[in-house]
Amino acid sequence: MILVGNQRGGATDLARHLMKDENDRVQVHDVRGFVADDLHGAFRESYAMSRATKCKQHLFSLSLNPPQDSEVSPEEFEKTIDRVEERLGLEGQPRAIVLHTKNGRTHAHAVWSRIKAEEGRAVQLSYTRQKMQEISRELYREHGWQMPRGFARHEERDPRNFTLAEWKQCKRAERDPQQTKEVFQDAWAISDSRAAFAHALEAHGFILAKGDRRGHIAVDHKGEAYAISRYTGVKARKVRDRLGTPDDLPDKANAHEIAAERVTTRLADLQAQEDQRAAEKLARLKEEQRRRQELQRAAAEDLRAKQVAERKQQLAEHQARLRKGVLGFIDRFTGRKKGTEAKNREESSALAQQQATRRVEQDARAKADQDRTKEKQAFIAARRKSIETELTQDRVQIDQSVQKSREERKAEFTRTRKAGATRPRRSRHREGPSLDL
Repeated sequence: MILVGNQRGGATDLARHLMKDENDRVQVHDVRGFVADDLHGAFRESYAMSRATKCKQHLFSLSLNPPQDSEVSPEEFEKTIDRVEERLGLEGQPRAIVLHTKNGRTHAHAVWSRIKAEEGRAVQLSYTRQKMQEISRELYREHGWQMPRGFARHEERDPRNFTLAEWKQCKRAERDPQQTKEVFQDAWAISDSRAAFAHALEAHGFILAKGDRRGHIAVDHKGEAYAISRYTGVKARKVRDRLGTPDDLPDKANAHEIAAERVTTRLADLQAQEDQRAAEKLARLKEEQRRRQELQRAAAEDLRAKQVAERKQQLAEHQARLRKGVLGFIDRFTGRKKGTEAKNREESSALAQQQATRRVEQDARAKADQDRTKEKQAFIAARRKSIETELTQDRVQIDQSVQKSREERKAEFTRTRKAGATRPRRSRHREGPSLDL
C-alpha cells in the first residue's frame, strides 16, 4: 500500500477536494475529536484552533492507495491509519477518514489536526516520508503484495559497487540479522520469478544456490548460507512454487566461489583506483612543486637584483657625502671626513645585515615549502601502502575461506566414496541377484 502524506493548510479547499463527486462513491467513514460531524466544519475548527498558534500548516493529510488488484476492507484501512498515527505521534488528535470508490477500487484519505488545543501548539512531525515508507514496506510484506522496486531497502549495497569507504564500513559492522531478513523479504516482495529474485539478491551481494537438503539458500562472499524460507518468512512450499527446483542452481561451495570472486575482483579494482588516485595526487604535487620552485627562483633573482640596486644607491649616497676640492681638504683638516666615513661604514654594515636576513628568511620559506611537499608525498605513499596491505589481506582471507570450502567439499566427497565402497554390491550370477556379504 502506497502512503503519501503532507502537512498543509487550506482547510476549505481540502474539504472540497475530498468531497468531490468525481468518484463513484464518497463516504465519510469516521470523524473523531471535532464538534462538527462534517469535513468542512471539522477542518474550520482546526483552522480556528491554529489561529491561537503560529502554525500555518495545521493539518496533516494522508492518502492510502492499495495495489491495483487488491481489495482492502475499511477495517484494514483504519488499522493502517492507526499505525501511521502512532508512528507520527498523532495519537488522540482530531481525525477524519474518507473512503473513495472509483471503478471498483477503494482508496482512503485520513486528515489529522496537528493542533493541541490544551497546550496551544502544533504536533512536531519529523521524517514523515521515511516513516510512511517503512510502514508501506511492512504492509507489502504482511499481505504478500508485489512491492514496487523503489520501496526495497538499499542500505546493504552490492559489494561489486562498494567504494573503499563503504567496504571498510562493511568490514567494521557485523551483519544485522533483522536487517538481513528485511533485505530478503524486500527481495521476495519485489520479485515474481526466480530470475527476478536472484537478481534482487545479487544487488545485495548474495548468490541464490542449492542447499545440502535440496532447499533454496543464498550465500555471501564469506561463505555464510541463508535459508530462503527462513529469512523471507515464506513457507518452503511457496518458495518452491515460485523458484522451482534448485537442482540447476550452484551448490553452496560454488556459490561461495562466485560471490567471493566478485568481491575480490572489486577489491582489486579498488586497489587499482587507489593506485591511480595516489599517482595523480603525486603528479599534481610534483607539478605544484615545480611551479613553486620556478616562483622561488624568480623571487630570489628579484631579491638579488633589488639588493644590488640598494647597494649601488647607497654607495652613490655615501660618495655624495664626501665633498671634494677645497671643501674636502677642509673636511680632512677638521676631521669631518672621518665622521662621514664612519657613518657610511655603519650604514653599509646595517644594509648588508638586512639583506642577509631577507635572504635567510627567503631560503627558510623555500625550505619549509619543500618540507611540506615531502610530508604530503610521504603521507600519500604511506596511505597507499596501508590500503594496499589491507586490501591484500582481505583478498587473502576471502581466498582462504574459498580454499577451506573446497577442502571441506573434497573431504566430503572422499567420505562419500569410502562409504560407497563398503556397501554390499549385487552379484551378476545368472541364477538371479544376490548380495555378496
